[in-house]
Amino acid sequence: MTFHRHDLRDEELILLYQNLVWPRLVEEKMLVLLRQGRISKWFSGIGQEAIAVGATMALQPDEWIMPLHRNLGVFTTRNMPLHKLFKQWQGAQDGYTKGRERSFHFGSKEHHICGMISHLGPQLAIADGVALAYKINEQPKVSLAFTGDGGTSEGDFHEALNVAAVWDLPVIFIIENNGYGLSTPVQEQYRCQSLADKGRGYGMESVVIDGNNILEVYDTVKGIRDYCIRNQKPYLVECLTFRMRGHEEASGTKYVPKELFDAWQEKDPIKNFEEWLLKEGVLTEDAIARTREQMKQRIEEELRIGFDSAPLVAKAEDELKDVYAVPPLPRGGVANTQPLRTQETNNYTTPLKSEASAMESPSLEGFGEAVRGAIRFIDAIKEGLYQSMEQHSNLVLMGQDIAEYGGAFKITEGFVEAFGKKRVRNTPLCESAIVGAALGLSLEGFKSMMEMQFADFVTVGFNQIVNNLAKIHYRWGQNADVVIRMPTGAGVGAGPFHSQSNEAWFVHTPGLKVVYPSTPHDAKGLLIAAINDPNPVLYFEHKALYRSISGPVPEGMYEVEIGKARQVQNGEDLSIITYGAGVHWAMDYAAAHPEISIDILDLRTLLPLDYEAVAAAVKRTGKILLLHEDTLVGGIGGELAAWIGENCFRDLDAPVMRCASLDTPVPFNLELEKTFLAKSRLDETVQKLLAF
Repeated sequence: MTFHRHDLRDEELILLYQNLVWPRLVEEKMLVLLRQGRISKWFSGIGQEAIAVGATMALQPDEWIMPLHRNLGVFTTRNMPLHKLFKQWQGAQDGYTKGRERSFHFGSKEHHICGMISHLGPQLAIADGVALAYKINEQPKVSLAFTGDGGTSEGDFHEALNVAAVWDLPVIFIIENNGYGLSTPVQEQYRCQSLADKGRGYGMESVVIDGNNILEVYDTVKGIRDYCIRNQKPYLVECLTFRMRGHEEASGTKYVPKELFDAWQEKDPIKNFEEWLLKEGVLTEDAIARTREQMKQRIEEELRIGFDSAPLVAKAEDELKDVYAVPPLPRGGVANTQPLRTQETNNYTTPLKSEASAMESPSLEGFGEAVRGAIRFIDAIKEGLYQSMEQHSNLVLMGQDIAEYGGAFKITEGFVEAFGKKRVRNTPLCESAIVGAALGLSLEGFKSMMEMQFADFVTVGFNQIVNNLAKIHYRWGQNADVVIRMPTGAGVGAGPFHSQSNEAWFVHTPGLKVVYPSTPHDAKGLLIAAINDPNPVLYFEHKALYRSISGPVPEGMYEVEIGKARQVQNGEDLSIITYGAGVHWAMDYAAAHPEISIDILDLRTLLPLDYEAVAAAVKRTGKILLLHEDTLVGGIGGELAAWIGENCFRDLDAPVMRCASLDTPVPFNLELEKTFLAKSRLDETVQKLLAF
């Protein structure tokens, strides 16, 4: 192993050495504690320390790093207190995640470290988002993300590299190629000559370096950092290394030939650097011994503090309150859907004409008179989004074809001319990477709205939503200020892959908020509320309502409170609880059957549900029909029926009934689609319920 000091002073070399030895000694102590049963699990980075330490030292302390299992050197080099790290590894309540996470599945905003999830690849896209924030703010910074050789086979790796290259982002991707993905050797993982070749395939520079040479890692990453900032380009680094322990301690190393251990033992990053420092006269044997002894004493002192944690006290209320970040108060300081004195018109709230001018925002170029009075559902969404862009200079829009083309449904038409390409961004077909990038933007204080071109396409971004966005605040207190717009629903003959109602997938995921407006008024107010909310919000917008439904909408900005249902009309015979297109089915049915006194409740928000409004609807009529466009099995109606049965049984005069779409994919033919939709069985279900 050849070391080149370049222009590094002795003090800098010693600091590199100290940062390199520290995580090794910590790990050696952890392995002892693991054998003693005092910690439960450990992922070892022994043999790979030079990569994490060298890369971290090459960056500035306020540049975000996305580490993985074997990057203890990132945490220690960023000077995170060992006693608190140890509390984290024990699952103590005063650790970084209050006992909710283990090992390195956590982050710290203070230290600019983003916690990983077990799926590995999503870290790379988060680095894209952070780098995008730096780029928009014109800050001379880079983000850095680690992955392993196994992770380069994941779709997230390819999506993240592609987005970084297309958007010219200052991000460094580091591959720790240690020869094995758990037990699978690299020859069974890829066929390219080197993993660095994958970077060139995406149009970015790349290099292969000795990952066990601390000076080579430090000097290379430092130079690449300068390159990324100067040229506003990404870079891929493949670091060749080897892990001297198992994937995690329980898995062992029997699958690794002994000769590999012997060869890589000779390439140990600490032993070789020590020998070179001794040869260069930078350190002496006594200095090395003193350094190690002082570090071991410090480890023992830190562990004494780390072991001194009170027994964990589990309280359900504490767990529940940390699922979401606390939203700011709505405009005006109170939760209110009516910013002005109002008059009621056809169940919609609209400002009095004499006061409307006080709410006016700057004119919306190209909208003309369409934004005044009764406007279409689609125009209400457009207006809410446009005014939010004016209100929040840190709001970035992302999606396929949303810039010059204006989006598949033309909702963002004209936005790029008004707000520029930095804030209105066309994306490659990389849904997972764009959701991850949205989270990365949030780390740097940005808001983002991602348009999922069709709600059906969310499947390829599912992991980022349900495991990264949804859980991050509960895990380590970092909010995800992200809205994902979801054009959804059938009724337009779009077939199985453009018509699904998949909102129930996300209602099952704590940490998300799910809204689903049915009127232009609520469409605008809920979108503004979603963008103002610091939590991840899935905003479902029914395609069939875009141009078929109109209603009065206040001109200025206002919020419809997330989590509050709307009583559409009062009735005495039965209550229909519904949302989205179901609201209009129910209203049409009630209008066609004046002999039935029908109570209609529009949920508007599906997570969190307004259980108080649901209970009130049960009390009003005693007969409940749950109507939704989604298929029957696993739909939201089942959850509501169970809750009503458990909590409102004494108020029921009949079994709770559900009316939902057929348990089939959504067919293309319009006649088949009509048979599929719940609307075709609404009368049958109403009559059955009334008969009780």
